[in-house]
Amino acid sequence: MGIFRRGAPSEGQPPHDQGVDEASVDQAATDAEQTEEVVASGGPWDVADRPERGSRIDLGTIWLPGVDGMQLRMETGGNGSVVTAAAVTIEGSSLQVQAFAAPRTAGIWEEIRTEIGESVTKQGGSVDDLPGPFGRELLARLPVRTSEGRTGHRPARFIGADGPRWFLRGVITGRAAVDPEAARVLEELFADIVVVRGPEARAPRELLTMTLPDAAPAPSMPDARGLIDPFKRGPEITEVH
Repeated sequence: MGIFRRGAPSEGQPPHDQGVDEASVDQAATDAEQTEEVVASGGPWDVADRPERGSRIDLGTIWLPGVDGMQLRMETGGNGSVVTAAAVTIEGSSLQVQAFAAPRTAGIWEEIRTEIGESVTKQGGSVDDLPGPFGRELLARLPVRTSEGRTGHRPARFIGADGPRWFLRGVITGRAAVDPEAARVLEELFADIVVVRGPEARAPRELLTMTLPDAAPAPSMPDARGLIDPFKRGPEITEVH
């Protein structure tokens, strides 16, 4: 296990998002529309179904599978004491994950997908609601300013899984957002995550804050409605495996 390093919020566009052109995004949307919806069998898992952590990394509210060569970045908010998300980077593509509380009787992914789509559209981007390995997902094109001062678009896949009283959201960026082969390892990692919600009463959409490996639990956050933008980062803590 590597050494953590803390840094200031990232500026500009991540290097792994360069080189993904508009044609690739359009082709990814077309390919998805022409395939039948295939829901991934199994995970993400609830801890009641996978009580043994095994080799997964303990991040408190989630147990994250480890993959050789991956870089794990823990994203923090506020004064850095609250861990809001975990992001895994493998071969230039990234998966950011966040877990939320959900109602006992109904999932929230359909509602959140609608809100994400509306948010992206208001920013001048576009979204396609498509079938994917975990059910319905969003392929978004977010507007970005290029180094030449022009307006371009950055692809991002929003995937989600409703569990018992929790919801797990993933955001895939980089080549894996449009390339199924590049996405496979990140999809498999997402499918093998275990969520440890805990028995506490929580408001729907409350962010299930994580902990650093071998760290004390961070306090919970009351509301996660403002956290649908995965590109606005807080301070980061990075670890290489």
